[in-house]
This record gives sequence, C-alpha cells and structure tokens, in this order.
Amino acid sequence: MHTHLIAALTLCLFSSASLAADNVVITLHGLARSSGAMNKMAEALTASGHRVCNIGYPSRHHPIEVLAHEHVLPQIVACQSSADQPLNFVTHSLGGIIVRQLVADAALPSLARVVMLGPPNHGSEVVDKLGGLAPFGWLNGPAGRQLGTSAQSRPQQLGPATFELGVIAGSSSINWILSLLIPGQDDGKVSLRSTRLQGMRDHLIVPVSHPFLMKNREVIDQTIHFLAHGEFNHAAR
Repeated sequence: MHTHLIAALTLCLFSSASLAADNVVITLHGLARSSGAMNKMAEALTASGHRVCNIGYPSRHHPIEVLAHEHVLPQIVACQSSADQPLNFVTHSLGGIIVRQLVADAALPSLARVVMLGPPNHGSEVVDKLGGLAPFGWLNGPAGRQLGTSAQSRPQQLGPATFELGVIAGSSSINWILSLLIPGQDDGKVSLRSTRLQGMRDHLIVPVSHPFLMKNREVIDQTIHFLAHGEFNHAAR
C-alpha cells in the first residue's frame, strides 16, 4: 500500500512540474518603460502556477520591427524549453503591438493566449498631434512615432487577431491634457475604440488609467482568468 501511495504522489509531483513547465507566460512592458513595470503582474502570474519570463527591451531606441525581431524574439526563444512549446503573453501598450508584429511575420507558430492591456491597436491620436515634435521623439523614439492612427501607421498594417486574444482597456485618465487630443473615452494615452481588434475573443473596460493597468488588482485577476479560460470573468463584476 505504501509503495502505491509513494508512486501516486511521485506521479502527481511530476505531473504538476510538467504542467508548470508547459504553462509559460511572456510579459512585455510598454513604451519608455522597463521590465520592472510588469513585476507585480509577473509575481501574480507566478503565484497562480505559470512560469513567467518578464522580458525587457530598449523601446525608445529602435523601430517596432527591430524591437520585435532583434531584441524581443531572441529572449522568447531562450524562454522556451522546445520550439513547439505553447506560449502565452501578457502585454502592456506597445508590448501588444510587438506581439502583433511577430505574429504578422509568422515568428510565433506556437502562440496560445494573449492578454493585451491598453494596446494602441489602431494607434493613438496623441501621436498624430505630437509625434512630429522634437521632444516627443526624444522621449519616445522611433517606435513611438510609428503609433499614429493613419493607414500607414505600424498598428494599422498588422491585420486582425488570428489567436486567442483578450483586451483590457482603461476608461480613466490622469492626463487630461493628452485626453483632450483623444476623441471619446480614453485612458490618457489610448482611446477605448483603438484598443479593440478584429478577431479578439473578449474585451473588458476597467476604470483605470494607462500607466497603472498592469498593477491593478482587478486587471491582474481578470488576466489570470483569461489565460485559464479564454474569456474574462464578466460575472464577477
């Protein structure tokens, strides 16, 4: 009897370890931020049983295409235990556009579920109005200037979601000056309308400002729920 019990416990431990190894989440911060901005989210994801790779990249120094392929993709590959290991993503702002760029270039064949927080999926009017000014370029670099709303902007070139996508959008702003440049409700950087993307599976609006989405407790809980179930927990609200 003891032998069978030990064998069962050993199998359980190995199964749990295997599940954790397969349950990988990549976190990607936004423009002019660092991986530290995603620490609270990464810690919560780890506590919920995921293996997390919190990736940093020099968002202010290169165009989106270069950031995606030369800085983010190598770190994603290093995080995988095998080339076909399913990958989940939790992204903030520009991080979501990085994922869309890699998907458009067929660089993420094992993509599973993605949660985007405040993504400028159709760009931001802030970039339309301020992107040509020198201070904007100094602060946000070439990637920032690619985030306008014109048909030529990088987000507008990347197509619909072809993966399981959940989007959480903020409806509160602490930057009323920038909000004046954005039509409709916004989070101080991105309009609610711009966060939506054709093909997404679910969309959730929370009363949170753009810089704080990844640190908000409800956003974190809803992110974990989507990764587990492929939908947000609307009933809990």
